Amino acid sequence: QVQLVESGGGLVQTGDSLRLSCACAASGRTFSGYTMGWFRQAPGKEREFVAAITDSGSSTYYADSVKGRFTISRDNAKNTVYLQMNRLKPEDTAVYYCAADSRMVVVPITSPAKYDYWGQGTQVTVSL
Repeated sequence: QVQLVESGGGLVQTGDSLRLSCACAASGRTFSGYTMGWFRQAPGKEREFVAAITDSGSSTYYADSVKGRFTISRDNAKNTVYLQMNRLKPEDTAVYYCAADSRMVVVPITSPAKYDYWGQGTQVTVSL
């Protein structure tokens, strides 16, 4: 069983920064074996891919809308994945979800179907 707990969301102004954290508690297979992703969902919209990082942290992937502004990273010693968000825009407003792939399924890393565990989400609101 895997539990993911996000934190760090809040209300900020355009151009501000936030860092989201996702702490992972897992029994059995360790956090360092999971591909981790961040997704977001705005009201009335489908959940969309934001960023992902492979188990070792050697590869990262970003949605075009956040490339150059957001950075995903992980600390396997702390069982935590981060999303540093800079130069935030109102269109970044959404609930942000952390997700873990514990099965290593052969599915695009940008697809929600790849991930079998999800956190409860943390709200990010960017005002004008």
